[in-house]
Amino acid sequence: MKDGITLYVLGDSGPFSRMGKSIGYRVTIGKSSYLVDCGAPLFQQIGGHGLKEISGLTVTHCHDDHKRWFTDLALFNMYAADFTNRVSLLTSEAIHDDLVATSAAALDRSLTRDSSKVIDIAYEDYIDYEIVGPRARYRITSVEEGNGKTGLYVIDTAGNVAGPEKAKIVISNKTRRPRLLFRDPDSKEWIEPENYYPFSSNVFYGEDKNIYRDKEGFTIEAIKAPVWHGVPAVGFKFSTDKETLVFSSDTVNDLDLWKRLYTKKRKQTPGMSKKEFEAASVIYGDINDYIERVWSKERYDQAIHAYDSAIVIHDISVNAGAVHTDYRGLKNSTLKQNRTILTHGPDKITSEWVLCNSEKNFRIKGNKFFEKVDDRLYPLNADVYHKDAGKYYVGYKNERGLYTVNDNEGLLDLSREGAAGPGRPLFKVDLYEVIAGRFYPKLEDENSSYRTRKDGRVELVESTEEGSRGRIVEDYRDRLLKK
Repeated sequence: MKDGITLYVLGDSGPFSRMGKSIGYRVTIGKSSYLVDCGAPLFQQIGGHGLKEISGLTVTHCHDDHKRWFTDLALFNMYAADFTNRVSLLTSEAIHDDLVATSAAALDRSLTRDSSKVIDIAYEDYIDYEIVGPRARYRITSVEEGNGKTGLYVIDTAGNVAGPEKAKIVISNKTRRPRLLFRDPDSKEWIEPENYYPFSSNVFYGEDKNIYRDKEGFTIEAIKAPVWHGVPAVGFKFSTDKETLVFSSDTVNDLDLWKRLYTKKRKQTPGMSKKEFEAASVIYGDINDYIERVWSKERYDQAIHAYDSAIVIHDISVNAGAVHTDYRGLKNSTLKQNRTILTHGPDKITSEWVLCNSEKNFRIKGNKFFEKVDDRLYPLNADVYHKDAGKYYVGYKNERGLYTVNDNEGLLDLSREGAAGPGRPLFKVDLYEVIAGRFYPKLEDENSSYRTRKDGRVELVESTEEGSRGRIVEDYRDRLLKK
């Protein structure tokens, strides 16, 4: 582990991108490589031979842009002619339950090798699952009641039924999904335990936190306290003896919001009498009518320190998205600009924080990160980062620069010289297009474009009515290194 942690970006686009590759990363430490999510096109980005070198897959949650290739990966591992290993899956208990449910239609049946029969195939024949994160002490289970009837009950790990004074099942009228309502033994408040407690709590979670240790000596840990997404979701922390890399998952990092979640006492609005509520084991309705507090103080305290000393890969939005941190809210988050790489953003975004991009290679060494280009490590030292129309740019301050960075009520934008931009001008920059980690001046002529040759060098191609011609151009990155 002397070389730190290498992060290769398979895909970093937003969920509704017109040109991106959804979400996926490859983390390499020593001789071990893990996928973090599998929404990006794995076969295009890594290829079959590359997938055979993957040690395991971690999944943060079950939105398709994060797990779109999960069943294809399982099928590849089973049916590839020279590769029959099961997918090594590392994730939390709740997310694994969702993966089992959502993948059944693609995996649980197929034809025999001679195509003569339709056969059933167990999920376990595809997936080698290892839990990361603690197991819940209580869960909703379907129990046979006799005479062909079944009922839903809250069962603890010993198989005992939790009575209505401790736990209730609330079944949504909209989705028919049962959710667990639990009475916190300390506050005596009714809460939803999956949201209220962090993984460290032994009230709802087991003492074994199931931290995974790779043969190379590093650990992979599921973190929950700062992850707030609606669906079951976790972040993942990769830790060596010198580095910590955290994938925060889709989440809103907002200190004011987090504080409200744990301090605000909510009044119950049940559609029944207090006596009926106390006696009920199963309730039909909206669980939010019964939840008295969303987060515990323990969860809040852990959330604000979850990224201490870590390099963080964090999702971003520019439209006050409900499940991503809004760019304007970064100043009110726990994130540090010099230790954060923003990802999963819109197709067009301008940022003073470093932006991710598909096919970038980052190297984490100690508490710093660099971009790896060939065998060199470069600091990320631009004054502004910009993505637009599938291209990635960096900007460096220059009083005579062609582009102005504008602040429009907390959101940044670029305007070209002579054009009025929205908001307040901040500074001027020279803009460079980034191609394979190298910097080339942004082209202003629509009849010109850059082309990467087979030998890796970049040509400027200029088109005219008579045809086109190209010439090799210089990489400006070394010139722009700040001392």
